[in-house]
Amino acid sequence: MALARARRDVGMNYWPGFVDALSTLILGIIFLLSVFVVVQFYLTQEVSGKDTALNRLNAQIAQLTELLSLEKTGKLSLEEQLAQIRSSLSSAEGERDRFKGLYEGAGSGEAAAQGKLNEVSGQLDAEKRLSARALAQVEVLNQQLSALEDALDATQQKDKESQARIADLGQRLNVALAQRVQELSRYRSDFFGRLRTILGNRPDIRIVGDRFVFQSEVFFDAGKATLDKPEGRAELDALAGALLDLEKKIPGEIGWVLRVDGHTDVRPINNPQFKNNWELSAARAISVVQYLISKGVSPQRLVAAGFGEFQPIEPDKTEEAYARNRRIELKLTER
Repeated sequence: MALARARRDVGMNYWPGFVDALSTLILGIIFLLSVFVVVQFYLTQEVSGKDTALNRLNAQIAQLTELLSLEKTGKLSLEEQLAQIRSSLSSAEGERDRFKGLYEGAGSGEAAAQGKLNEVSGQLDAEKRLSARALAQVEVLNQQLSALEDALDATQQKDKESQARIADLGQRLNVALAQRVQELSRYRSDFFGRLRTILGNRPDIRIVGDRFVFQSEVFFDAGKATLDKPEGRAELDALAGALLDLEKKIPGEIGWVLRVDGHTDVRPINNPQFKNNWELSAARAISVVQYLISKGVSPQRLVAAGFGEFQPIEPDKTEEAYARNRRIELKLTER
């Protein structure tokens, strides 16, 4: 609505200025016409005065002519006076003709001024018509703008309601996720407790945070990714049994997976089967996952990942540190 008022204000400020300009032009034209009328008046008075002088001179000529017939002796002087009078008469007539030309010029200027006035009046009428149409268009635009503002207000109100619903749904989702995380944490604790009981207190199997860590030597020979060791397969059998029991207990709507991570030490591998430690670590993780699947664990609950030598837990360059970094980690987490 503020924009609409601003547009109306701009239209009203434009019109008085335009009218003032036209009024000034018309007043100037009227002033010129007044000057022409005053000049015409004085020219008329001057011409009338010359006509009066001419009549007086004609009367004098008549008197002189009568005196000439009566006084023969003053004939020469009278003829000279008559010539002078006639010269003055010619001059007077020339002046009269000049003033008549000026009068006629003034008349033509008046006609031109009248024509100009008529032209300006026509332009003023045209501008008034254009201004009326412009005002009508502004009014239509104001109505459209008002309708758009109403629609925008309605849209903003709906957007606020939608944002409120989204915030409410987000809060509900966060609560539900928190509940599921808590529930998954409870099952993870049960799973880790059972694995701890099954696996016992072996030095090559330890718990680090939320992960079970197996030394690679439990399952694999050096530089290999095949499960050739019977004791390693036995440990995985126990792990598969625990996972199968866990699948029965955890509700299906809780998305959980067992992530199997393979790690190596920093020493480069010298083996034609694997180009680098990354391939070796990934192959070992995949071997563990495939063995668990063969024991009935759902593939949807398993993830294999290889980290190579890039996630060490011991920075030292000793054989003990290298052995601790060569490992398989199991982590029960969300999908």
